[in-house]
Amino acid sequence: MFDTLNAKCAIYAVGEFLEFSGLDIPLFVSGTLVDQSGRTLSGQTGEAFYASIRHSKPMCVGLNCALGANHMAPFVERLAKVVECFMHVYSNAGLPNAMGGYDDTPDTMAEQ
Repeated sequence: MFDTLNAKCAIYAVGEFLEFSGLDIPLFVSGTLVDQSGRTLSGQTGEAFYASIRHSKPMCVGLNCALGANHMAPFVERLAKVVECFMHVYSNAGLPNAMGGYDDTPDTMAEQ
């Protein structure tokens, strides 16, 4: 999720569904960092994003970074210091370049 309010709405909807259906499944939440400041589109740091959704007691929380794999490490380390659950991380090929393609490849991402 790139917007915390959307994440909170989705978490609420999942909770309502689980209560209605009687299912008991774990909640995984992922936030997207959109620039080198390590903030979501709504301006929160990864730590603030977690603080905003912590009440839902996710089994796992993590980050998706639009910057590519090599820029994620500091943000992952900071989030890892505050989460009280499992953590996941997945990078992607970064933002598109001027030609609409991506500079990162699976091989370069694996090296990082």
